[in-house]
Amino acid sequence: MEKLNVYIGDRIVGYLAKYKDKYLFEYDQSWIKDGYSISPFSLPLRKGVFVPKDNTFNGMFGVFADSLPDSWGNLLLDRFLSKEGIDKKDGLVRLSVIGSNGMGALEYRPNYLLKETLDFDLDKYQEEANKILNKEEANIDYLFKNGYSSGGARPKVLVNICNEEWLIKFESRFDFPNFGIAEYEYALACKEIGINMPEVKLFKSNTNKGYFGVKRFDRAKDAKVHMITAAALLELDFRSPCLDYNELFKLTKIVTKDNKEDLKELFLRMCFNVYAHNLDDHAKNFSYIYDNSNKKYRLSPAYDMTYSNTYYQEHTTTVNKKGDNILDSDLVSIGSKFDLSLEFMVQSIKKVKEVVNTRLSKYLNN
Repeated sequence: MEKLNVYIGDRIVGYLAKYKDKYLFEYDQSWIKDGYSISPFSLPLRKGVFVPKDNTFNGMFGVFADSLPDSWGNLLLDRFLSKEGIDKKDGLVRLSVIGSNGMGALEYRPNYLLKETLDFDLDKYQEEANKILNKEEANIDYLFKNGYSSGGARPKVLVNICNEEWLIKFESRFDFPNFGIAEYEYALACKEIGINMPEVKLFKSNTNKGYFGVKRFDRAKDAKVHMITAAALLELDFRSPCLDYNELFKLTKIVTKDNKEDLKELFLRMCFNVYAHNLDDHAKNFSYIYDNSNKKYRLSPAYDMTYSNTYYQEHTTTVNKKGDNILDSDLVSIGSKFDLSLEFMVQSIKKVKEVVNTRLSKYLNN
């Protein structure tokens, strides 16, 4: 495949083309007239062909790499393409398979595979996912067509329930038993603190205490919402430590045009991640959504706010250049640089500690 058209809804945004080991992009003239930059730093809204500077995302701009799945979805996508005899290394092919089914608003045409509606059972999906994770023979078609386009490391599916779009997660072999209820309780703790969380639900299971589900914030009524991760904005490899919260605050200040509510929101998330042991707070776990009505980017609702470890037992995004042994003073030091009041920060830290200790101590004391 040599070229793809990039759309948001019925409007063409631009064109992707492969040249040697790079994927070039150019905006359509009609989008330049009254559209917006889909990646403010790398793809400013202007004429010309944009060429990625490096191979951080296999020669692709981060905003398009955001449309592709992560480890679990990639595993399914690789298996499917191999079965079909298709070049699984071609980024345009992979985007074409994602088509209109990816996270966010970007769509890719021609679409190689139209999403099918299959009979779906949560426990059956977990059973088939376990087979894959245990390197046993599994129903690849069933797994792929229900969960190939989602990001993240854990098995998950994107489903429509009563005309609402939901993302439902499943357990992996790296999780402790009944991890779904843990993430659900973490989400409720976030809501009590005042963190901007989407609607969440614990979906019934006959084999465990339930599957964690979150209503998708990249969908609004009948429209899709454009989103971009911090990793994509900065063209950073999120799989290794590459950010400090000082830099994340600076990014948020710039991208949201110094929106104070977003900076306060980010402070709450930083505190929660520190005190609730969410060490996997990497650059792809922070996103920004485009607010069409106000013509600007905002910090997206929070996601992946749950108990997590890293193999080196430190935060992926450092706090004041520290991956562990983080103090209240480190949090305040960062917030002070971005004009957050001392009163707000002290009260926020107190609130986070109280809620975490009340709601989540059983996970933190194990």
